[in-house]
Amino acid sequence: MNTFLLAGFGWLVPGGAYLLMRRYLQFAVFAFVVCASFAAGILLQGNAAWPQPAELTGLDGFTAVLFRAGAFAKALAGGPYLASLLSSAPGTFLESRLHEYGSTLLVMAGAFNVLAISSALDLKKERPQ
Repeated sequence: MNTFLLAGFGWLVPGGAYLLMRRYLQFAVFAFVVCASFAAGILLQGNAAWPQPAELTGLDGFTAVLFRAGAFAKALAGGPYLASLLSSAPGTFLESRLHEYGSTLLVMAGAFNVLAISSALDLKKERPQ
């Protein structure tokens, strides 16, 4: 199976690389973990929007890069990230007091999805088909 197909489908569908490899238990675990942490992040008022230039005014360059890196890490969650962008009304980047907890969970969802992709690709490398 093509590595790029596995990685792309694994990004779009959390745990999807395992689904293509017919490893259903791993798919279910990673799909649940990524979707649950992303949903909890949204419920805790984390925002998946990219920071606008007006929101970054007054920050030094390093802090602005960190905010952009955090937004990129949220995008690594794949399908849930795209669904949240399509379904939510545009808001501000720092919307409430709970946004730190929500944003942390959104970043964790992205990290879990990258972990699922890398784990599946490593498993594919060990057992060529």
